Amino acid sequence: MSTELQMLAWSIALGIVHLLVNAGFMTAQRGVRWNASARDGAVEPLTGVAARMDRAWRNFLETFPLFAAAVLAVAVAGRGNDDTALGAQLYFWARLAYVPVYAAGIPYLRSAVWTVALWGLLKLLWALF
Repeated sequence: MSTELQMLAWSIALGIVHLLVNAGFMTAQRGVRWNASARDGAVEPLTGVAARMDRAWRNFLETFPLFAAAVLAVAVAGRGNDDTALGAQLYFWARLAYVPVYAAGIPYLRSAVWTVALWGLLKLLWALF
């Protein structure tokens, strides 16, 4: 299996862990009853780490489909090379680092880590042109 596809698999695993961690923080703040409910009514906004984890999760959901599409397009087009492998690795490792950095509320480092993940995604995209 190519490095790009391995990083895609690891990114899926990261997404599952991210989802579970986010749900845990939400449940800790809003309670098990809220978690088990239909969630039809208005709800208090999340605060602190729970709010940051939710924003980090939403950010992952914004970038992951683009990453997955780029990896699959590179694989199907046979355009994989050392640069695309590096791009996939940059995306995965930066997204992995993004979670604790965002949870800790470290402002400029969070943006820098996000930029590294974007750079990795762009390396994949450039291979398709």
